[in-house]
Amino acid sequence: MIFRQLFDSVSGTYSYVLASRTGGEALIIDPVLEKVDRYCQLLRELDLKLVKAVDTHLHADHVTGLGALRDRTHCVTIMGEQTKADVVAMRVADGDRIGIEGLSLDVMYTPGHTDDSYSFLTGDRVFTGDTLLIRGTGRTDFQNGDARAQYDSIFNRLLRLPDETLVYPAHDYKGDTVSTIGEERRYNPRLQVRSVDDYVSLMANLKLPNPKMMDVAVPANMRVGLHQEELAKQGLSLSARQAIECLGRPDVLLVDLREASERAKHGTLSGALHAPYPAIEDSLRPGGMLREVAAATGRRIVFFCAYGERSAMAVNAAQEAGLANAAHIEGGLDAWKKAGGPVVAGLA
Repeated sequence: MIFRQLFDSVSGTYSYVLASRTGGEALIIDPVLEKVDRYCQLLRELDLKLVKAVDTHLHADHVTGLGALRDRTHCVTIMGEQTKADVVAMRVADGDRIGIEGLSLDVMYTPGHTDDSYSFLTGDRVFTGDTLLIRGTGRTDFQNGDARAQYDSIFNRLLRLPDETLVYPAHDYKGDTVSTIGEERRYNPRLQVRSVDDYVSLMANLKLPNPKMMDVAVPANMRVGLHQEELAKQGLSLSARQAIECLGRPDVLLVDLREASERAKHGTLSGALHAPYPAIEDSLRPGGMLREVAAATGRRIVFFCAYGERSAMAVNAAQEAGLANAAHIEGGLDAWKKAGGPVVAGLA
């Protein structure tokens, strides 16, 4: 496995690049906007294709690199389903898995620092965001933080992992880079409490100043979505209601860009062709499946995904490939359901 831990000294943030092999797909956790050039340079040097970018939670101390990486690499942006961010391409929940070629992350909902905090487990290591730090824990006094919930996340979820599990947090301010679950259980001063009430009292009396970037970072991190209205102005998007009216029309081909796990969990649209987003460029090239289907049938391709992010990028890819008439459903399946559109049971 390729594993790189990168550090932003201004915010004390760790970001992590993972891949199964040189020349393969990569994933990044908790990217920082100011370091995007460095990430892209590393990806080129290791001959990796970034396909997914994940934030453990809505950060208050730095501006996320999710949007910039999406724009630079066309990767899929991912956060937990509780996020207040305007649009991310994929939202995950406890028990889900985030997969790339040769690797997968088990999704663990670990609220407390914020109400959208997640941890991600793969093999011998867990990425704990700000829930569990090295010899510390994330503060719980803003962004719907909850010390009682954090106690449960730490003691009843994370500390039940094997002692030898490596702990990689989103931040460190002392120079530590990695710990283990066993070390934190024994030596983390905030975990040496006798009860949840003791922990709540401890966290309530920290009296920490707000992060210096909080007033800038939080609003910026809530606006990472792709500007889908630009496609609407060009006549390349359909509202959910317009899309519902197109259902069953012989001149329209609905294309579901989501992963099989999303289709199985959330359902799909009747008659939709499944063409997962990571392979969209190949599918649109001469000889590719979507290119051939469009040429053979003359049908207009209408992409959709969960929230409209991947489908908007697919429309741009189609234009670059010479399919100028492709469109997408603005707001994705989420908007479709809110508009009362019918959904069929998902098929993997």
